[in-house]
Amino acid sequence: MLELNGDTLKFTFPEIHPDAELTITFVRTLRIPDDDKTYPLPPGLGTFPLQHVDDHRERVPAKWLDHGGVMLPMYQAEALWIKFSSKNIPKRRTRYPFAVKIGTGKISAITGDEWVKVMTEDDYCVVPEQPWIDGYAVDDDQVRQFVAAPLGAGFTAEEQLTGKADHGGIQIEVYPMDFLTFDKKFPKIKPREVKTSGGVTRGGGFAAPGVYASTLCLSDSMENERGVSAEMGIGAGGKMKQEIFKDPHGMEVWQRSQRARCFVHLANSMAWEAITQKKAPTTPVTASVYTRQGYPWFDYYDESQEALGGTDKLKGLKSIMELGFQKGMPMLPENESVDPSDQVFVIKGTVGEVRVGAW
Repeated sequence: MLELNGDTLKFTFPEIHPDAELTITFVRTLRIPDDDKTYPLPPGLGTFPLQHVDDHRERVPAKWLDHGGVMLPMYQAEALWIKFSSKNIPKRRTRYPFAVKIGTGKISAITGDEWVKVMTEDDYCVVPEQPWIDGYAVDDDQVRQFVAAPLGAGFTAEEQLTGKADHGGIQIEVYPMDFLTFDKKFPKIKPREVKTSGGVTRGGGFAAPGVYASTLCLSDSMENERGVSAEMGIGAGGKMKQEIFKDPHGMEVWQRSQRARCFVHLANSMAWEAITQKKAPTTPVTASVYTRQGYPWFDYYDESQEALGGTDKLKGLKSIMELGFQKGMPMLPENESVDPSDQVFVIKGTVGEVRVGAW
């Protein structure tokens, strides 16, 4: 079952296990500079608001109704990351495991292949091992940041890799671990051995909001003079250090007949206001302003996991800035390089675990 609780997507599989529960949020963040550097993980600056598409049937595009799902507002050139959290089960000393496929414009963010309705090898990430994903996997320790771009202008990964602008948005598909496998891998333990399996925290500073300027020369209008829709897609931004971990369990453990999926539509700020009658949130601060204030960046690692190596398709993905040069359009605004090396907070994969002994 899929529910929208506030600004959180909640996937539950009670027919598998009462604790088979996964939540997903879309986190607002700094857009890192697109230069020759590889940056640490930018902070979380709050979550994007989510609303049911069906609550606005009279105002959304017809194809959004066909897909169903939810929608969120993004300014052109704004960045996000996707946060995963599965339910903790202290009696088994683990969180319930899930395999999660992520697509943008029905292009896999992990392989660059077009979306298929089946699970394929190395085309998904595994939760709780993967706490978040920030971009397209271009190497074993590198991603290119998810950055919003107008659908139809040629800047999205979908348009680069397929030559079409048919879908836009973000696609999510979730598979729970088969219960018999789960029960075998994570048996119940004695009460005195119980410990909680804590999550990892990736916050940020609380600098005053700022606005970063123009957006790829295209206004946030419902439909501009170039014929570009108010619908948004995702393109590739700057590079950051992040590993997408391989499946440590094997494909055979995932309950494929119980999958759940959600289409997340992206609307530019003017479209969001026209559809919902509410203002979109103001844009986050820029990377340069944030760094000058001395706020933290992040590095996450888990020595027990092996990273995927990226595919040739995604390694060849051009960034929005590179495409801007090719198209004779201005590069991304506020692309000033920064040096956050003295402000990096390291997070280990085991952070937060607390053992509860005998009382």
